[in-house]
Order: sequence, then structure tokens, then C-alpha cells
Amino acid sequence: MRPGGLNYRSSLPSRTAEILHSIVHEYIETGEPVASRTISRRGSKLSPASVRNIMADLSDEGYLSQPHTSAGRVPTAKAFREYARAVQVSRGLSIEASRLRQEIQNQDSVEAQVEKSSHVLTQISRSMGIAVAIPTDNQILHQVELIALSDQRVLMVVVTRDRIVRDKIIHLDRPLPQEDLNSIRNYINVNFQGWTLVAIQRELCERLEEERAIYDQILQRLHLLVRKGLLDIGLTPTLHAEGASNLVGVDLHLTREKLRELFRTLEEKKRILEILERFLESSGEVGVHVGLGAAHSSMDELALIGVTILLPGGMAAKVAVLGPMRMNYERVMSAVYHVGQALQSAEI
Repeated sequence: MRPGGLNYRSSLPSRTAEILHSIVHEYIETGEPVASRTISRRGSKLSPASVRNIMADLSDEGYLSQPHTSAGRVPTAKAFREYARAVQVSRGLSIEASRLRQEIQNQDSVEAQVEKSSHVLTQISRSMGIAVAIPTDNQILHQVELIALSDQRVLMVVVTRDRIVRDKIIHLDRPLPQEDLNSIRNYINVNFQGWTLVAIQRELCERLEEERAIYDQILQRLHLLVRKGLLDIGLTPTLHAEGASNLVGVDLHLTREKLRELFRTLEEKKRILEILERFLESSGEVGVHVGLGAAHSSMDELALIGVTILLPGGMAAKVAVLGPMRMNYERVMSAVYHVGQALQSAEI
């Protein structure tokens, strides 16, 4: 299915934009250079000569390239960007979209939902599906557990409303008996269950100053644990990515060394996170970025389709597909949108 009309402001004349979109669509379908005669036969009211003239203009403007003298034209990154702008994301709940939501929402934890999201996107796109949940201070506390260990150590466990469990072992200058730890634990769970982590820290600072005489013993010890990282432990993203091997069969015009560099990049979660942060800053709308050479020279012919959303428990999430410029933009953009919606509306 072709992009839904020209309901966006193109910098190209309407007829020229239509021809360009037809060329890109044809190239996505076949993977072969597109000739003017092919476009003329596929419903254009223009003669092959007129199409050929428009294609020559598009080539001059950097939208098309000609791999061989006698061959047809191939869309450039600039052409794919123009094409992607015209694609209308299907927001209606088709049978497939309903299935996607059900699969993701059937998972019983945020981590499982994130993992399922990356798997679903990989299956649909046949490229690399990526999903990441990013903890923030706005996560909501469910409960805390504190356990005394040997050698003046304490195991601190924080459970947030989205069922994410984080733990950390800290060393104290002097031992805290389990009875004292129980009092601190009860104080937090009774007073702050349902609060965001950042709000708890702010309130504790105020209470420590304003009610020092009343809460001195508990608050002073609690403040020590907070300074040791009680409420910000384990704030590391949960990232799942699969399908990098799908890029092996794609003609990316890379040398063997460049291909190795690409896969080394995609094996590093930190690098993937950096790419997502760089290209998917805003939230709510599906974004398309064609040609990622600015992130790494081996990614010049790749495209990223993704969206940033906020989860009910206070976490942020990014879901995306990384694949070749020659991909089914409408299908992948709709899949990314619906996977994001499924994550955003999931209940834990």
C-alpha cells in the first residue's frame, strides 16, 4: 500500500512527489533500479519520456542515483526521508495490532513486556527489534526490605509498583541490628508506599530538618541509607534487542571490516542506548531517521523507526526497529506505534 496521498507539506511539486513515492515504493518491493517505463506502466498518467524528465530532475536534486549508465534509478537516503514523511501510521486496531497488544500485555512484568516487544518487532520487520525500559526517579515505590548481613553490611531491596526489583549491598561504618532495620523499613513502607522515589527523597530531607527532635533516631539512620543509594539503586535501563543477524543478508555496500564494525556496535548495549537517545528524543510520535552515519560510519545505509513513551509506573520506554533503508515503512511504523501503545497501556 502506498503512502496515503500527499497530506503533508512536501518541498516538491505534487506531481514530482508522486513520481518519487512511486519510485521508492517500487524499489522497496523489488530491490531493483527503477526505470521510467515501469513507473509509467504502474498507473502514472505521464508518458515514459515525461517520467524520465522528472527522474532526471530528481537525480539532480539528490533524490535518485543511477548505479549504471543504462540502468534505472535508485532512491537515496534523501528520497527515503521524503517518502517516510508521507506514510500515514495506521492507528486502527487491526487483527494483527490486537494480537500484538495481547501478546505484550499477557506478560507479568515490565522486563518480560520489553523482551516480548523486541521479539514482536523483529518478527514483523525481519530486521532488528529493540525495546528498552529506562528507570527514572518518578517510579512509584511499592515496598522496601532491609536485611542485616555479616561484616556491617546491609542488603537493601526496593520494589516499585511496576514489579521491578532492585537490590544493593552496602557497607556501614558501624553495625545496624535487624530490629533497627525493621523500624526503618516499616517507617518507609507505612509513610511512603505509593510515592515517587524523588518525592520520597525530598520529603525525607524536609522531615529531617523540621522534625529532628521527634524522628531523630529513625530518620538519621534512614538518611544514612538514602545517602548510600537506597532509593536510586539499580537505575539502569532494561534493554532487549534481537535480529541483528537479519542485517547480514541486506546489501549495505559495506566492506568486510565495516560489516564487522557494524556488528560490534550492535553487540554493545551502551552503543544501542546512545543511538536511541540520540535519534528518539521526543515522546509520543513515531519518528523515522534514515541514514545513521552520524552515529557510526557503518550505519550510513540503515534507518531507525521508533517511539519514546512513558509507562504507567513512571518509567520511560523506547521501542524501535533498526533496519535497511529499503524496508516496508508503513508496516514497520504501524507496528512500532502499536507496540508502544501496548506497553503504555499494560497493567502490572
